[in-house]
Amino acid sequence: MCSADTLSVLRSDSYVDLSQYRDQHFRGTRYDQERLLRKSCTLYVGNLSFYTTEEQIHELFGKSGDIKKVIMGLDKVKKTPCGFCFVEYYARGDAENAMRYINGTRLDDRIIRTDWDAGFKEGRQYGRGRSGGQVRHLLILLGLILFN
Repeated sequence: MCSADTLSVLRSDSYVDLSQYRDQHFRGTRYDQERLLRKSCTLYVGNLSFYTTEEQIHELFGKSGDIKKVIMGLDKVKKTPCGFCFVEYYARGDAENAMRYINGTRLDDRIIRTDWDAGFKEGRQYGRGRSGGQVRHLLILLGLILFN
């Protein structure tokens, strides 16, 4: 006889499960955020080349379903792409397929990563780093300076 734990593992879809990451700027409780993530049709896409276009995102992510919109991440100072975007689908199942089949693939010679997003809100398209880009890029640059 199978235990409940064994059955839950068999039903698990690790490509679609929520990651441990939580947006620290989310306004609400952790419970609210997780509830929104579980029903969300929006994906965060990271590690994009600064040269990746919205058209390339549409072409790749459109293979898993109908896209409602793509919001490119922008440097808040220069208003140029800074390596991330949000992809919103009409249906949760299409977003799940993108998580299964597109996460970890190569686009513009970069391995991209996808994660669930609780839903795009205006202003989130801008990088949160001090220079206007992503915080991660600032940390990488700082590491290069310290260790060179």
